[in-house]
Amino acid sequence: MEAAVVDAGSKLLKAGPAIPDQSPSMIIPTQMKRVLEEGSVNESSLSEDITVDPVVRGYIRDWDAMEDLLHHVLYTGLGWEIGNEGQILFTDPLSTPKAVREQLVQLMFEMFNISGFYASEQAVLSLYAVGRISGCTVDIGHGKIDIAPVIEGAVHHIASRRFEIGGVDLTKLLAQELGKSNPFVNISMSDVEKIKERYSCCAEDELAYGKLESSCQTEKHTLPDGQVITIGRERYTVGEALFQPSILGLEAHGIVEQLVRSISAVSSDNHRQLLENTVLCGGTASMTGFEERFQKEAGLCSSAIRPALVKPPEYMPENLTMYSAWVGGAILAKVVFPQNQHVTKADYDENGPSVVHRKCF
Repeated sequence: MEAAVVDAGSKLLKAGPAIPDQSPSMIIPTQMKRVLEEGSVNESSLSEDITVDPVVRGYIRDWDAMEDLLHHVLYTGLGWEIGNEGQILFTDPLSTPKAVREQLVQLMFEMFNISGFYASEQAVLSLYAVGRISGCTVDIGHGKIDIAPVIEGAVHHIASRRFEIGGVDLTKLLAQELGKSNPFVNISMSDVEKIKERYSCCAEDELAYGKLESSCQTEKHTLPDGQVITIGRERYTVGEALFQPSILGLEAHGIVEQLVRSISAVSSDNHRQLLENTVLCGGTASMTGFEERFQKEAGLCSSAIRPALVKPPEYMPENLTMYSAWVGGAILAKVVFPQNQHVTKADYDENGPSVVHRKCF
């Protein structure tokens, strides 16, 4: 049985057997609906769904919900059989707290009785997916942005940067902008999310974005309830906020300058290798025009060496940006489990959860 690879993000969970040149067999929402026990339903709960987020800003926060979610993924989705559980590799967000790693390995061995465990950082795995062991990842997730220099397969943590903003904050921004241009229409956040995914794009540069105020074409969009809204300049605001964070009310440099400043904290001997092997990850990075804008901003940045994006190999699945960490995990699983580099049940029984820090880098 192939090892399972699980990449649990704040919005989507990607899972599947470790087959590197295929897409993950499961891509499902991480958010869950909580079913109340019989007799606990009250009037307020009848009128609204009760949802729970097992993963918040990239880290597991609700362990009971995570256990339920993994049970569904492994036994229903991937077809594991109780009593015949296999090996599993998890992707770790940047700078995952030690306590979270320990609790995860404890959950997997004690509640799921797995035969082997491994975890590796998403930045390293995303580079593996494009055939690199050194470079820098810019991961724009649902709940966070991680910038991580990687040298010879190891994250340079001192130079890494994490920002507690992401796709969810851009959705809220779009909701505000749509509210201004469509003041008499009530748009749900789930509808705003769909509008963002369908219409959002990046302006060619800051000057072009400024000109959109008076010259942007508008489109009509019909909501599920039949109401019609107008979408114009708002579609560009989402992408622009990544290059001009002041749009989000933040006093910070744009994403390309943040990348350059991150790498400046690494030895200058590695600057070229890191900047010229930059990988974009996360759903937001697949926005129309984002790569082109990123490369244009790279040509204007303060660094003598300009960031250059790595293109994924042709044999890799389409939309690799969306799940590059999962693909990298599938590649790594083909190495660590056959070569017995993983945490075994015997390792866990002998050393406890802390063994994960010694065996998983």
